[in-house]
Amino acid sequence: MSERKLRVMVAKPGLDGHDRGARVLARCFRDAGFEVIYTGCHQTPAQIASSAIQEDVDLVGLSCLSGAHRYLFPQVVKLLQENGAGDITVIGGGIIPDQDCQKLYDAGIKAIFTPGTPLDVIVDWIKKNVKPLE
Repeated sequence: MSERKLRVMVAKPGLDGHDRGARVLARCFRDAGFEVIYTGCHQTPAQIASSAIQEDVDLVGLSCLSGAHRYLFPQVVKLLQENGAGDITVIGGGIIPDQDCQKLYDAGIKAIFTPGTPLDVIVDWIKKNVKPLE
């Protein structure tokens, strides 16, 4: 029996409407063999968490360029945990200052990728650190 494909959700929380990078990542993840769900822009943390649970994803990739990552990213993690889905891996990317990274890691974000990170580095991290959930 073969292992099922990783199910990855790419989400844009908050008011950030710049989604070109998120769409590039979604296509990259598809090309890497992952099943991909893209939620589109302007999603609330509650919408993202609910969709992640409904879609039975293994990983949520959050993208934020607006500066609201310190609130939005931890909220997604918190809502997943509160709804019994704390085993879903959450990663983040976007314009994230170095001084914010530790706060995000402490809040449960497993990895942070900033602009300029090669796509293969992100895919390799996912392949090494995320396994399909049972």
